[in-house]
Amino acid sequence: MDDNKIIKLYWERNTSAINITERKYGGYCKSIAYNILKNNEDTEECVNDTYLKAWNSMPENWPHRLEVYLGTITRNLSFNKYRQKYSDKRGNGNLPLVLDELAECVSGNDSPEKSLEEKELILFINDFLASLPAKKRNLFVRRYWYADSISDIAKDYNMSAGSVTSNLKRIREKLKSYLLKRGIHI
Repeated sequence: MDDNKIIKLYWERNTSAINITERKYGGYCKSIAYNILKNNEDTEECVNDTYLKAWNSMPENWPHRLEVYLGTITRNLSFNKYRQKYSDKRGNGNLPLVLDELAECVSGNDSPEKSLEEKELILFINDFLASLPAKKRNLFVRRYWYADSISDIAKDYNMSAGSVTSNLKRIREKLKSYLLKRGIHI
């Protein structure tokens, strides 16, 4: 079913929207959640919470791309679940490493005054990623959006783990330089 028709079902408060969403995007959402959580039970919980959050938020929002909207909800819920579950167990799993790597060039900021800067930062990062060759952009997105492991990325791109690591390091360095040139100081 077309995404706009699915969104319309949400707006009409038709419960079949959730079933259709699950059939069309369930695997996608589960993949995102599992890459972060590495636990089937937590993954299922986050995906179900994604459908609930979409159900509750859709009347105010008409997403441009339903897949990205759902993926973002799933990713945020999964990160929150991970932080909640492993807050005293830093260093276990892949996520702390992914976040530490990215912190070299981008850091989070929770203050409300920074929301405009955060939106600007998102635009700059998107522009930077658009300027990369497809393979490098995909390496970056796989690692820092989907939290895929270095070994999985290496296997999928027929590269050594060291090559993936060094490519990601160079991309992060370029991103940092790109942001500094645009007045974003990390």
